[in-house]
Order: sequence, then structure tokens, then C-alpha cells
Amino acid sequence: MKRRQLIIPPRLQAGDVIGVIAPASSRRFVMEYDNTRWITERFALLGLELTFGNHVDEDDVFRSSSIASRVSDLHSAFSNPQVRGILTVIGGLTSNELLPYLDWDLIANNPKILCGYSDITALNNAIFAKTGLVTYSGPHWSTFGMRDYFEPTGEWFRRTLFNNYENNPITLEPSKQWTDDLWFQNQDERHPEPNEGWWVLQEGSAAGTIIGGNLATFSLLQGTPFLPKIEGALLFIEDIGFYPAPVILRKLASLLQMPGAEALAGLVIGRFQRHSGISRDVLEQIISRQPALRGKPVVANLDFGHTNPLITYPIGGEATVSAEADRAQIVITRY
Repeated sequence: MKRRQLIIPPRLQAGDVIGVIAPASSRRFVMEYDNTRWITERFALLGLELTFGNHVDEDDVFRSSSIASRVSDLHSAFSNPQVRGILTVIGGLTSNELLPYLDWDLIANNPKILCGYSDITALNNAIFAKTGLVTYSGPHWSTFGMRDYFEPTGEWFRRTLFNNYENNPITLEPSKQWTDDLWFQNQDERHPEPNEGWWVLQEGSAAGTIIGGNLATFSLLQGTPFLPKIEGALLFIEDIGFYPAPVILRKLASLLQMPGAEALAGLVIGRFQRHSGISRDVLEQIISRQPALRGKPVVANLDFGHTNPLITYPIGGEATVSAEADRAQIVITRY
């Protein structure tokens, strides 16, 4: 099936029902650390009601559930007219298993917001590639359990998913501080640090369709019919901290050797966790080795990835990037 024309899902509003599904790891995994008090309070303040898929608590050897269970919950969330948006419980490692079994016509004919990040990158990009529906890389249901330092994640979520994009572009700005911790295990011992801002690794200006997300997961779509068109795209990437620099280098190099990568518009990189060892200097070296990026803007250290806070940005939406010396502007123009 060829991708249809671009579909922007209806915005959320107070009173809406949000369906929570677990296409990767089980809710039982999340509930080993019960932070639901803050989740409940935050969604109540947004005026949103939550409903959960029938299989979110199934838990197998992969800390997930069967393909049939996860596909059933996703299809049910899209087909239920009372559900106005969909959030994922958490990430994991198994979302790409679902792709051959999804009913793309059902999804396209029932457009609604789908939001999640990390392993949900597989769903975000495949849905956009197969249906034209814009999806969102942003916080999971479980992210709303963060007691302290949750903002500006919540504000970015509200701004992107409750507001119409027409005549209302979103100009991204660096957060004032950030955290890199296992907050869900210990809500009391957290130590935010000042954000030094974005890193302009290469100058230039570009506009394009946003694709990407988690690099390891996005790379799983290479050679499949579920990879969005890379020509003319703005590629957003991030990755988890246990991948050292050589692994990031080879993943990115492989992605940028794909047919069409030479026509990529630009690259935007999320913040890496401390224990990855990936510094600005290391990233500059990685980027300098990629012929597909020559003459194109590259900006790094943005607020998305596996640190906090997290922006919410549209997969399939549009943005502009302007980077000069140590100044950059990124504007999401269609979301």
C-alpha cells in the first residue's frame, strides 16, 4: 500500500479519553515502581480520562506480551470512537514485531494522536510511512509519574498535542536544566544540572519532514517497507546510554549510506546520557566522517532522548532548522 496524503490527527481537549497501550514492555514491568499517584494527578489536571488496553499487564520472558495481544490493543484503541488519543505505557525492545500484522487501513481511517518514544520509534515511523498519519515522539504514560522536574515536558506535550499548528508554529528552546537518573526507582535523590544549550556541529539552513527518533530502533526499519522516505527529510535521532561512540558511529553511517540519504535535509540530535561517553567533541568527529551530511545543518544536545525533560515532536510533521556558529533556531511548522 502506498502512503496516503498527510493526515494530521485531531487535537486533544479536556474531556477526551486517552487509550493506554503496551506495544513494547508490559505495564507490570512499570508497576514494579509504583508512581501512579502523580500520573493520576497530572492527567486529571489536563482533564483527560484514561482507559487501558485489555492486555497491558500481560508479561512474558521478553517483559512484553504476545504479538496478538499487543496488536489487538492497538487496533482496539484506533477503532474505538470514544478514544481520542493513544499513549504508550513505556518503551522496550519489541514494537517492530507488530508491523507485519497491523491494519494500515484501519489506522488511516481512524486518525488519532499516538505518542511515545524510544522503542515506539518503530510504530511512529511505520505508521507515517504506510498511512501518512502524523504521530508523536514524546512522553509515555509512565513518564507522567515523575514527581519533580517534570516540567517543561508537560508544557511541551500540551503545546504540541492540544494546539492547532495553523498560524501557531513551535519555536524550540533549550531547557534551563536537565536530569539523567533512574527517577522512577528513587524520586527523592535527584540532582538536576544546568543545560549548556544546543551544539551547532555544522552550519546551514534546511526545511523538511521530520522522521526518526531512537537511532537503534529506527535502524531496524532499514530494508523494510516501513521506513519513511529519507530524501528531503529532517532526521531526528537519539540513543540510550549503553551504546558507546563506535556503535553510534556505525549505526549512523549505515543509515546515511542508504539510497536517498545524500538528499537528507539536515540532522537534529537529542541529548546523550552521561555514561555513553558521547561528548560534543566525539559527535563532531562522528559527523565529520559522514559524506551525506556535508554542507547540511547539524544541531545536537536537544531535549529529547533518554534524559529529561522531553520535547514532543511530530513524526511526519515539518520543521525548519537554521544553524550559524553557536546559534540555532528550530521551528516546528506543521504538527
